[in-house]
Amino acid sequence: MHVADAGLERLDDRELWLHAVAEERIVVSKDEDFLYLASLAASGRLLWVRLGNCRNAALIAAFSQSMQTITAAFALDQRVVELV
Repeated sequence: MHVADAGLERLDDRELWLHAVAEERIVVSKDEDFLYLASLAASGRLLWVRLGNCRNAALIAAFSQSMQTITAAFALDQRVVELV
């Protein structure tokens, strides 16, 4: 779910992080600020996208190719997973 679809686009990063933790959601972001928040927090999960600028098709392909690895990492209780 995109933050805009949830009506949360005006929240700052910390508020978004806390909302995601409360909702037991995984934050998916390219923003390094979320890596910092994840490192400070006792809970919460982050999929840190480190692909740089790319077209949506390339982004979707990277997600599709890595989805099993991502899912397995979160199933093993990794709190931060990188998509590179």
